[in-house]
Amino acid sequence: MISKLEMFLALAKTRHFGRAAESLGITQPTLSTGIRQLEAQLGVKLVERGARFGGLTPEGQRALEWARKIVGDTRRLREEMRARHAGLAGHVRLAVIPTALTWAARLTARFAKTHPNVSFTILSRSSVEILGMIENLDADLGITYLDNEPLGRVTARPIYHEHYALVCHKDHPFAQHDRVRWADVAAQRLALLTPDMQNRRIINRYFMEAGTVPKALIESNSTIVLARQVLEGDFVTVLPEDLAGFLVQGQDLRMVPIEGSGAGPSVGLIALHQEPYTPVVQALVRTAQGLGAGNRK
Repeated sequence: MISKLEMFLALAKTRHFGRAAESLGITQPTLSTGIRQLEAQLGVKLVERGARFGGLTPEGQRALEWARKIVGDTRRLREEMRARHAGLAGHVRLAVIPTALTWAARLTARFAKTHPNVSFTILSRSSVEILGMIENLDADLGITYLDNEPLGRVTARPIYHEHYALVCHKDHPFAQHDRVRWADVAAQRLALLTPDMQNRRIINRYFMEAGTVPKALIESNSTIVLARQVLEGDFVTVLPEDLAGFLVQGQDLRMVPIEGSGAGPSVGLIALHQEPYTPVVQALVRTAQGLGAGNRK
């Protein structure tokens, strides 16, 4: 039944028989047969069918919740048995907000020193996408904001607080300042993250508290694009200090702290709230806690 539940999850995610089959590496007739067999086993209709996928039935929506739990539990069981037999090994899918990618690299590098047989896929995603990926079992863990928007059914481990800085060209008038104000930044030619990014919403709130509204002339979901835009023209951007410090290294760029940034929003590791975690996830959570403790010293 597990393989059929995997098919059902893929179909519910893609909402398309062909794409679901392709994602699983099987043919569409095999997928359709598997779904029908699952329906026969459960004694209910799960999927509305016509010329194409027509959505899940009410029973299908309920079965989707069970499928996620059963498949998730099965994967954790396999991982734990493998760890007991061969030690910590396997693959972790980590979804990360763009502004926390330097911290993701720091976390996985520290983890790899003691657990070299664990590999990672690190994906840059928005905070909303990260929650969806974890719920749909497309990511094992996430690094995202913890205290600004609802997280849902996850367990969170804080790692650090964001502090914000202006990034400008070395020839920009602000490059010689010790710090700048949010109101001064708002008057500049701004390149910022897109509005769908939680970081942008946080930045907008800081501007509003300073009594101003920013007008971004360049928007991107990539911090690399923002840094390059600053390097190529007379634009400035606002980024968390850790990421800003990394991006300005070896470039004709300067990082200037922004007054009033204080102890910003908390960022940390999240995982679906299900026990027990696999040994790999447990070890990664412990590493994240150690990284956070070191950052708070």
